Amino acid sequence: MIVFETDPSRYRHWRLTTDGAIAELTLDVDEDAGLFEGYQLKQNSYDLGVDIELADAVQRLRFEHPAVKVVVLRSGKERVFSAGANIGMLAGASHAHKVNFCKFTNETRNALEDASRYSNQRYLAAVTGTAAGGGYELVLATDHIVLADDGRSVVALPELPLLAVLPGTGGLTRLTDKRKIRRDRVDVFCGLEEGVRGARALEWHLIDELVPSSRFDAAVRAKVQRWVDESPASSAATGIRLTPMERQVSGDGLRYTSLHLDIDRRAKLATLRLMGPDIPAPESADEIVSAGAEFWSLRLARELDDAILHLRLNEPDVGVLVFTSDGDPRSVLSYDRLLERLATHWLVREIRLLWKRVLKRLDVTSRSLIALVEPGNCFAGTLVEVVLACDRAYMLSGPRDGDDRAPATMTLSALSFGAYPMGNGLTRLETRFLGEPEQVQQVHDHVDMALDGSFCERLGLVTFVFDDIDWGDEVRIALEERASFSPDGLTGLEANLRFAGPETLETKIFGRLSAWQNWIFQRPNAVGENGALRRYGTGRQPMFDRERV
Repeated sequence: MIVFETDPSRYRHWRLTTDGAIAELTLDVDEDAGLFEGYQLKQNSYDLGVDIELADAVQRLRFEHPAVKVVVLRSGKERVFSAGANIGMLAGASHAHKVNFCKFTNETRNALEDASRYSNQRYLAAVTGTAAGGGYELVLATDHIVLADDGRSVVALPELPLLAVLPGTGGLTRLTDKRKIRRDRVDVFCGLEEGVRGARALEWHLIDELVPSSRFDAAVRAKVQRWVDESPASSAATGIRLTPMERQVSGDGLRYTSLHLDIDRRAKLATLRLMGPDIPAPESADEIVSAGAEFWSLRLARELDDAILHLRLNEPDVGVLVFTSDGDPRSVLSYDRLLERLATHWLVREIRLLWKRVLKRLDVTSRSLIALVEPGNCFAGTLVEVVLACDRAYMLSGPRDGDDRAPATMTLSALSFGAYPMGNGLTRLETRFLGEPEQVQQVHDHVDMALDGSFCERLGLVTFVFDDIDWGDEVRIALEERASFSPDGLTGLEANLRFAGPETLETKIFGRLSAWQNWIFQRPNAVGENGALRRYGTGRQPMFDRERV
């Protein structure tokens, strides 16, 4: 089983050091510490295990080291920055693992850019040696690229000529949309096995700065110091420790403190039950800092994130995720009001940003998402975003026979109207009502009101509302039907429907990722017995089917 939680004391591939406002992340891959057997991580190449550590480091810098203003990415190897994703791993991995590996890596790159934009932690890549494939894609996610002008340091995206695939973690999109490089130059660049170095790399804007080896470290220090001096971030903030999550693993699910995950493998269905706060919301920022990782909003966000990743990588046959909740919606709203009132505090900012990233991870998860809103639920405030992220939402209207709890309601808070934008830059309500923008205002007019089934249906917040007589059969039929459809067809359907509205760098990356990986990564030219991934490093040329389809 792949475990996504780690900490710097367990890193095998990265070194994280901090010194006041400056941090360094050094990639020094242990080639014998791959996540699976059968390959070595030579040339600072990486697999999912390497990227799990990077994701953890980026997260910890935001929560544990808020005084850090600049992060420098370096290589711990002499002649290579990173050769990118490990070819042996890619050749031997299942298709599902390859896709989810690239998806996680993409999300990590996006989190790095998110930290720069919203947390005032800018990233600089100090590139010495070869930065190829995914190694260069990591570099492209930083704010500034410094390349050593030493005759051997080079940047490259050689996937097409070497492996018959394409850069899988946003490389092409970041070149054309983020760095705005001419597409003819990108076309040439992506056909060069050897990559581009020196003056041409600078002229083509593949890098930002070219510095001779004799002045390289000094130039990096000077740039870092300028950024530190210009940063609006406070140097006085003291971080919190991201303590290990409480997590019990059983044969049929996981138990966290605020989330229960139950898996029905025969039905190919998982139920995620979100639990509301177990203690009242604190009243001050100091109390939130004192609570640290046990602050309910932060704890649940981390647990939900871990559960989503667990399902993606460890339970590929589970095709339907059902979201329920249990607790007092008034308690959830009290935490939301705190997150709204103290929005400028650094820790509150980071908790809200984490929820944004977790919900985005849910948005791009290739599973059917169904919400069940029943009596006793706590779908209120931030947790309503989970309902809005689902492909369908069913709500039980009125009382349930034998249940003395009050009928189900949902309550929106101010955070539903801007705190958690999707990858398209819109809120989930704006995306939901793209053709009825006036409906967003009508929903806003009912903020902080407990809305019963009839109101939720009238406002368009749920898909169907049923009474107790029909509830059981309608939900059962819907779930059984969903599980009976083609997983490939459902993945295509859901990916098409979840991102209405504007196209952004982020939606392009994930849209193109899904398109090419679910096609090119299954073609014999790449993964067949005579394909490029299989024959790479053997001395034998791949054999391609030359038909264009």
